[in-house]
Amino acid sequence: MFEGPLDLLLHLIDKSEVDIYNIPIKEITDQYMSYLDALQEMELELTSEFLLMAATLLAIKSKMLLPKAPIIDYYDDDYRMDEDYDPRAELVEKLVEYRKYKAIADHLRDKEHERKLIYTREPEDLSAYVQQVVVNPVKGLAVVDLVQAFQRAMQRMSSRNMVTKIRKDEISVKDRMKDVVRWLEESDGEVLFSKLTDGDVSRESIVTTFLALLELMKMKVVVCYQHRFFEDIVIQARGEGNAYGFSTDEISY
Repeated sequence: MFEGPLDLLLHLIDKSEVDIYNIPIKEITDQYMSYLDALQEMELELTSEFLLMAATLLAIKSKMLLPKAPIIDYYDDDYRMDEDYDPRAELVEKLVEYRKYKAIADHLRDKEHERKLIYTREPEDLSAYVQQVVVNPVKGLAVVDLVQAFQRAMQRMSSRNMVTKIRKDEISVKDRMKDVVRWLEESDGEVLFSKLTDGDVSRESIVTTFLALLELMKMKVVVCYQHRFFEDIVIQARGEGNAYGFSTDEISY
C-alpha cells in the first residue's frame, strides 16, 4: 500500500488529523510499530527503510522523554536550557518535502489519466473545404485599358507577318553513287573515304555517301579495304570489264 516509510507516516498523520509541525511522537510511533507488527503477522518481508524509520521514531520518542540538554556558555561560565531544540525537526522537514513531491506526483498522475481519455488523429488537408473565392481577372480595368492592350497586341502581330520558306537540299543515294564513280575516274580508280567527306559537309551527306558505297560494293563496281584497323577506308574501282558501266535504275532513294 505504501511506497516507503515516509508515505506510511503521512498516512498515519492524516488519519489522526494532527498538525505535521507538531507531531504527537508517542501516538504516531505506537501506530507505526503496530503496523509493522501486522506486517510480520502476515509474514510480509519488511524492508530496511521501514525498520530504519522505526528506530528513528523510537530515538525521537526517547529524546522527547529526556530533559533538554543545557547550552554551556564558556565565556560567561554559565549555562542555560535550549528551549528551541526539537528532536522532531529533521523528521518534520523530510515529511513536508515528501508531501510536496507526493502532491506533484498525484497531480501529474491525474493529468496522465485525463490525457489517456483524449484520442487524436493525424492532421488532414482541409483545403478542399475552404471556400473558393473567384477572382475577377479584369478587376480594376477600364475599357480604355483593354483597347490599349488590344492595340499593343496588334502591333506585335504586324511585326510577325514576315514568312520565310526554307528549302532543304536533299542528296539522293543515286546521285551520290554517280559522284563517287566520277571521283574514281578522276583519281585513277582509287580514292580515300575521307576525301569524299572532306570539307564542310553535313551528317546527312556523310550517311548518303556511306550508303552509296554499300550499293556500289553490292553491284561489284568498287571494293573497299583498310591496311590496318581504324585507318582510312580505301575505295578502289574493280578492274573487271567496264568498272564504271552500271545501272542505277533499281535505286529509288
